[in-house]
Amino acid sequence: MAKETKDSESLEAVESALSKTEQYIEDNQKSLTIIVLAIIIIVGGYLAYQKFYVKPLEEEAKNEIFVAEQYFAKDSFNLAVNGRDGEFSGFIEIADDYSVTKIGNLANYYAGISYLKLGKFNEAIEYLSEFDSDDEMLAPIANGAIGDAYLELGNDNEAISFYEKAITISTNDFTTPIYLLKVGQVYEKQNNLDKALKAYERIETEFAKSREAKKAEKYKIRIELKK
Repeated sequence: MAKETKDSESLEAVESALSKTEQYIEDNQKSLTIIVLAIIIIVGGYLAYQKFYVKPLEEEAKNEIFVAEQYFAKDSFNLAVNGRDGEFSGFIEIADDYSVTKIGNLANYYAGISYLKLGKFNEAIEYLSEFDSDDEMLAPIANGAIGDAYLELGNDNEAISFYEKAITISTNDFTTPIYLLKVGQVYEKQNNLDKALKAYERIETEFAKSREAKKAEKYKIRIELKK
């Protein structure tokens, strides 16, 4: 009997909730219709924007960046960044003109690395900071390059911050030992020997086959002698 009463009460509660929902929909039908239509318009507009504007622009950007990439590969960084009037666009112009595209985003990366190679460290930081990626190689390299720029500017703490970000953002056998070694060297420069030692030991333990492992072993011995 108690179970039947409980079931009956549960059923009444469900019916009551449904009635309230139906009443709410009825009372707010106009508002809900407007909201649904707004959602449809927003989603439809976004899809149309992507298909009819961004996609053709992406193809155009691919053609524009091709020559600049060739100069980048040849270490002709000034031409790669600035382009040549009337002949081809450089990474700066492409990053600006095609900012809504993936190629425009990639141009920020290229421009930042180019500026780093040219010794223009503030500009390198500016463009690399605009680059957004979750690629397991490019993302740590971009952050590590920002660290390099800050190191060149004499800002060791910011350099450490970006090296550590490069280490944590993606763990892999290529970039991780590189930035572990760099962060260890900066810590050692600051005489923070314990943290430097920890970085070198991690390379020896987790990345023993990397090129950085031998250097880490040598630097580790140097720290132990200092201590």
